[in-house]
Amino acid sequence: MGLRKNRHARRVMAGALVATAVLAGTAPVALAAAPSESAAAARCRALPERDQKALRDAIAGLPNDEASGALVRVSGDAGCWSGTSGFAEKNSGRPVPKNGRFRIGSMTKTFTAVAVLQLVAEGRVELDRPIQHYLPDLLPADRPPITVRQVLTYTSGIQGLAVNSKDAAWFFEHRYDTFRPGEQLDTRAPLLFQPGQKQKYGNADYIVAGLLIEKVTGQRWEKVIENRILRPFGLGDTEAPGRNTKIRGPHAHAYEAVTRDGETELVDVTEANPSLQWSAASMISSAADLDQFLTALFGGKILPKEQLDVMLSVPDVPTYDGDDDPSNDVKAVHSAGLTKMKLNGQTVWGKSGDRPGYNNGMGATPDLRRRLVFSVNTLHMGQGQPVVAQRVIAAAFPKSS
Repeated sequence: MGLRKNRHARRVMAGALVATAVLAGTAPVALAAAPSESAAAARCRALPERDQKALRDAIAGLPNDEASGALVRVSGDAGCWSGTSGFAEKNSGRPVPKNGRFRIGSMTKTFTAVAVLQLVAEGRVELDRPIQHYLPDLLPADRPPITVRQVLTYTSGIQGLAVNSKDAAWFFEHRYDTFRPGEQLDTRAPLLFQPGQKQKYGNADYIVAGLLIEKVTGQRWEKVIENRILRPFGLGDTEAPGRNTKIRGPHAHAYEAVTRDGETELVDVTEANPSLQWSAASMISSAADLDQFLTALFGGKILPKEQLDVMLSVPDVPTYDGDDDPSNDVKAVHSAGLTKMKLNGQTVWGKSGDRPGYNNGMGATPDLRRRLVFSVNTLHMGQGQPVVAQRVIAAAFPKSS
């Protein structure tokens, strides 16, 4: 099979939730979703013009050197707004569809965390029981106990294989490779730290969480997500695609700016086998579905309060950066499947995610008074969030909200 791999450990704090507030569009419109959600969107009054203008200005000027297009959805007590900017396809100039689907990357982790916590609520998994109890063959026998809670909060110390899937050269060579669940881990490598002592964000822990789900349920992770979350909550635009390389339905194409012989061209990177990212970062969704998901989650419809509180609790540990100097410690910001941030004085919980050509985020205040979902079509994989995303964050969560 060639390579296996995967360790994306680079979406900490800013990346992870900065992504929470990103991209916006240019014209108000109701996005496609489940019937009940569509009806709700149609009834939602428009945001004040001041807020609409700020969002339009935030994504104005696309395409540019950083991004080819964007879509954004803002909802809440003050009203709703959604819109797009830029193009979905370079040859035709077709605009970004307002109901477009996109690869959500690490926002997949939120769905995986929810599935594990549903099993906890049912008494089938115990948060503070070692993962070795459920997956006895996963780790060498000399590893210390690592709890399910530590896996969900990136405090296990487990390493993923060192493959840079966001390097353009690697991507173009391996974009269609297939990875089996678990091949993304380097379980023989030493733990990065003693379990529970530090936090290291990455995909490895959520690959382990996917394996846990499959072992406990006896079903494929994709089926568990579909049966427990997508179908019950009407998320018809959302899927865990397995090895399917395509995005079904309306979507903006993803591009990478590649320079050859002094000339820059946009190379289509929409198609890719997402099995490498699997239960950590493989899913596809839409802005409307993700808004509906956040609303159901924070509204207490998906998890009992005890398990939802786990998602809203960040471990009191420093972030691991390979430096043993405690004076350099930065506090952890990630919980089980979410990230906590402060935006213009407001507490926002959400998750970012990116894949080549897609940089996305979702976030909400705990009371759901303001919610944001965005996707921006970046032209430079692995280089962090475009400036346009940062502008949208500020516009979506202004000080006056």
